[in-house]
Parts: sequence; C-alpha cells; structure tokens
Amino acid sequence: MLSHLETGPAPTVPAPFNMAQHVLARAADRLPDKMALRIITPSAAEDWTYDRLHGAVLGCAAGLLAKGLVPGDRILMRLANQVEFPILFLGALAAGMVPVATSAQLTQAEITPMAARIAPRLIVASAGVALPAGQMCPVITDADVRAMEDLPPTAFHMGDPERPGYIIFTSGTSGSPMAVVHAHRAIIARAMMHDGWEGLSERDVLLHAGAFNWTYTLGTGLMDPWCVGATALIPGAGTSPADLPGLLHDYGATIFAAAPGVYRQMLRAPLRPLPHLRHGLSAGEKLSAETRADWTRATGTPICEALGMSEISTFISESPTRPAPDGATGFAQTGRRIAALGPDLAPVPRGTPGQLAIDRRDPGLMLGYLDAPDATAARLKGDWFLTGDQVLIDASGAITYLGRDDDQMNAGGYRVSPVEVEAAMARFPELLEAAVTEVEVRPGVTVIACFYTAAIALDDAALAAHAEAHLARYKQPRVFHHLPALPRGANAKLNRRALRGMGVS
Repeated sequence: MLSHLETGPAPTVPAPFNMAQHVLARAADRLPDKMALRIITPSAAEDWTYDRLHGAVLGCAAGLLAKGLVPGDRILMRLANQVEFPILFLGALAAGMVPVATSAQLTQAEITPMAARIAPRLIVASAGVALPAGQMCPVITDADVRAMEDLPPTAFHMGDPERPGYIIFTSGTSGSPMAVVHAHRAIIARAMMHDGWEGLSERDVLLHAGAFNWTYTLGTGLMDPWCVGATALIPGAGTSPADLPGLLHDYGATIFAAAPGVYRQMLRAPLRPLPHLRHGLSAGEKLSAETRADWTRATGTPICEALGMSEISTFISESPTRPAPDGATGFAQTGRRIAALGPDLAPVPRGTPGQLAIDRRDPGLMLGYLDAPDATAARLKGDWFLTGDQVLIDASGAITYLGRDDDQMNAGGYRVSPVEVEAAMARFPELLEAAVTEVEVRPGVTVIACFYTAAIALDDAALAAHAEAHLARYKQPRVFHHLPALPRGANAKLNRRALRGMGVS
C-alpha cells in the first residue's frame, strides 16, 4: 500500500466571489444581533454584533475607495493587537484590494525589504509600530480606519475567485521571508477544517489566545467562527496566560485555541473548572505528549492538533471525533489529496518516511510567491505541491510529522527527526522546552545538540542519562545548552537556524 490518500471531493468554489462577503454576509443576514466578537479582559468586554461588524467592514471598504484606491491595490498592514486589524483586512478584501498582513514585532530593518517587494499603494499603521524606511506611499493610522467604520457601506467587489485576495509572509527561518499570494477562494478551503480539525458549529464560543495581528488568530480565531455564525472571543491587550482560565470560565468558551507554549504556561498553576469547554486546538509548532496529557488531566478535555504552512494553512489534523493515534499528528482532512513522496517524487510505501505533498489543485493552495516564478515552480512538481515536511503515513492513514526536510539531522548515517528527540527530552523533570539541531563542534564534525529552557541550568549528566534511557544511541544529544528562551520568529515559530548559529562548547 502506497502513501497516497484521497479523502473525497474538495468544496466547490462559487463564482463570482468575494472572500469577505463569504466570511460575514450570511451570518449578518441571519443573525444580525448575535455576538460575533467579544474583546475580553478580566475586568471588561467590548462587544461586536454581526450587524455592527458587517457595517464596519463595508464602511472601511468605502473609506479605502474614497481615498482613490482601486481593486488590486496592495495595502501594507502595520497594526498592533487591535480590532482594526480584522476590520481593515476584511474591508480591503471587500473592496477588491489586497491586504498584506505583517507582524507588529518586525523591525524597520526587517519590514523595509518586505515592503519594497510588495510595493503597497497605502500603509496603515499604529503608533509605535515600525514603518519601512523611505516614503514609499501614503500612511494612515488605525484611528483613520476607525473613522471609516461609520461611513455608508459600499457593495462587495465580486469577481474571479482565482484573483489575488491577500498576502502573508513565510516565517523566513531558513532564509529571506517570501511573500505568499492567496486567492479569494482560499476561505472556501477552510471549511474542510471546521469538521476535520475544529469541530466548529454555530453554537460554539471560541476563545483564541493569540493577538488580532497573528494569522493563526485571524483564521482560526476569527474568520472560521464568523463563517459558521459562531462567537469569537479574543483577549484584550495586556491579558496574560494566567488570566485565560478565568476568561474561559466566565465567558463560557466551548473551544480554546492556542499555541503549545500557551498551554504550557497555563498549566503552571492549577486550573479552575471549565464546565463549558469541549476541546482545545493547537497549531504553530509540535505539541508535546506531556502537555497534551497534563491538559487533559487538568480539564477533562482533549487537544486537537493540526499541521499546516503559510502556503496552504492547516490541512493535516485530528478532530474531536477522530483523535490521532499516540505520536501521530492527525489525518488528511476530508476533501484533501495528499501523499508522502520519495526522491523520485513517487509515493513511498506506507510506514516509510517521505516528503509531504498536497494536490496542486487544492482550493487552499497559494497562487504563488509574489514575483518569484522560479521559487514557485520549485515547489510545484507534476500534480503536487512539495511542502518540505517529512512525514510517515501508516496503514490507517494516520500521519506522523517528522520535521522539516532541511531540519532533518544526519547522525552516523541515520536520518534523525528533531521532533522525535525533542519529545523524548521534554519528558525530563524541570525541563520546560527543548529544541534540538545538528551543530558543528569542530571543522567537519557535527553532533546533535539539545537547547533547553528551565528555571536553572540542569545537570548535563542527568540529561544524558535520560536521553540514553529513551533514545537509540545515534539519536541521543551529545551536548546540552541552557537558554533563557528559545529563539523564535515574529510568528512564534521555533527558529532552528538561529540555534545552529549559536554554537556550543
């Protein structure tokens, strides 16, 4: 049996189409007075009904058109953690323009070449967020966006679902970030996540722990709930992980979404009862078995994990009705066609590691990298888009993530997944986080190094003994290095490239 899965037909993409209209209009028509969004803190909440949110988005679209922008123009978003972020994002889409979402954490040195690449017609910025050097185009503020919200609404710009909708940047952990262009149709593909990962329905109240200006929050925390008419909860600025259990309880959240690190921080103190919670969602990095087990013991609810990438979002996942076997990430969502390919780009036998690939016709797949046809073509081979992720697909179709292809380590001629080693080291008492990579200790000689966080530096001999008890010899780290924090990019993903550059002694 080969590692090739077809899980049914993908959703049909209607035409003409507008992504923002798909996200908001149906719920606004049916449920105008229902709560679409609540921005919550331990002391207050700011409420947005579907009718108010729909009006604000179309008012923003009208305001952008009044400034002389036209469909197809690019808008660089330099906004902090605030509700203007999704309003501008959807308002630009509603008007047929192309919003470019970027992290507020980026420095001027980082955002300047990114902005030059996309050539925006407008920049929208919050105070204190770094702007690109040089006067590229007009700049307006978040206050200007807020002022647009009460303008008479314009109509949604309907058009080809294949036209550019929005741009996001890859994390850039292995080089310069790439501008990923997504079509309006990408939102249709997210319907496969509603059942295949999120277990999401109109009855749900979903609290996402991330900031407004994180694409994980924008998709899973906002647009997905709005597509089905559910309620989204977003913590207000200044909310800490210690506040989240109280907010989950007080606002009756039925689904909780966060990165693995947030779950770990929340578990440092006893959790109060969460009677409404049905399950959690995790994405962004590998969820450890220990964090998963600790959360289930503390809350009585499971965590459903998903695997994705900037070029397609999540497409491998477990769900409340289909949990993954121990150690596996999940299954191909219904409607996806995937494979694990060998070097010859043919599917490998089940149970054999291979490169994860997805059908190039998937409605969630990017249009391409902006102005980079060679880079786009390098990922598209035959019927497949090559992800660069190494996975193993077993006889049941369960998929185990083994790490990025360029993160794989070579130890004594064996290919070693960093994810497997990290999972074993994470079981060491008092170790908070672990990240492993191959480092050069002298010219031509590399070893597996384990970088970790803990309250204090731990005993190397004890760590080595733990590795020996849980890993084959060729997989065991040879050096250990204590860090105050693991290096991460602006999107909170682990930066292994930075680890490799640290060096160890």
